[in-house]
Amino acid sequence: MKNITRNIARIAVAGCLSLAVVGGALAQELPKTHLRIVGSLSNLGPYKDFEVPFWTKRIPEQSKGAVTAEIRGFDQMGMKGPEVLRLLGQGVMEFAGVPMYYLAADDPAIEMIDIAGLLPDAETARKVTQATRPYYEKLLREKFKVELIGIGAFPAQVLYCNGEIKGLADIKGKKVRVGGRSQSELVAALGGTPVTMAFGEVVPALQNKTVDCGITGSMSGNLAKWHEVTTHLLALPLGWAQIAYAVNAKTWNGMDPKLRDFLDKEMLSLEGALWASAASVTEMGYLCNAGKAECRGGTPGKLVIVQPSKADHELLRKVEAEAMLPKWAARCNDACVGEYNATVSKVVGLAARK
Repeated sequence: MKNITRNIARIAVAGCLSLAVVGGALAQELPKTHLRIVGSLSNLGPYKDFEVPFWTKRIPEQSKGAVTAEIRGFDQMGMKGPEVLRLLGQGVMEFAGVPMYYLAADDPAIEMIDIAGLLPDAETARKVTQATRPYYEKLLREKFKVELIGIGAFPAQVLYCNGEIKGLADIKGKKVRVGGRSQSELVAALGGTPVTMAFGEVVPALQNKTVDCGITGSMSGNLAKWHEVTTHLLALPLGWAQIAYAVNAKTWNGMDPKLRDFLDKEMLSLEGALWASAASVTEMGYLCNAGKAECRGGTPGKLVIVQPSKADHELLRKVEAEAMLPKWAARCNDACVGEYNATVSKVVGLAARK
């Protein structure tokens, strides 16, 4: 596989070229502005490889110094994730990025973008994200008083285990660390016991056998050293953990229109880079966790990479139709279910009914 660093660089350059004319023209008229950004999880790739250079380098460069920014991950500020959009709406912060699965407790409609196990690849995940974006723009504006300005994604969320597994059915009887309600319901539907814990607590829990398995990004787990305390990884996407980038509505509406237009256009480059990397970084995560010579950007491990079988895909489809979608629809109102059927269902081919 080509060097991931070069891939990211090409993506960034392409984004710069496509928006350079617009950015240069706007930069002459932009007001001097300093932005304070709360980023996503600070120890993972989307934050380190994309958000930090975007806000601290690209934005100042494209604005010719008119707009500067500083950024810290929400975890560096003592937050756990679910509270980020509420605090953003209250004006405690100006801009923030947070994985959307953290927000499911606030509204079941937020799960619709990434119901665990429903999106088999990055292309499908992005199609669903684009189809549902207008709905989420309205929902976040009305419910949280924030403006949604972008949606990115982590690499595929996959299953790491500290013992042998041969396929998805082997979740049965195991304690599995999950991120959010949707993953919790998927594990339960497969006969496992979902366990919720902070990301930073997972390595010792896997090491001490407090949990048997955990779900996270293929590269995220590698960067967080999950490969040191597990033996097997099932290369079957169970989610994509889309990242919502939003700004306090009062702050946004109070900005110079030229600045809003500039940031809207620039966010397209951040989104594009994150989505372009989602599939390639997923594959690189597999290579690194397996200790392949092609590993770039991660640490070579010694995991057994279990390739999903036809039976795994069939089991996942069955669980989605018979358990995941009915359970989700039961707690979402009619309008929410109708929105799913008008958007997500048309991409994945599975309808939801109450």
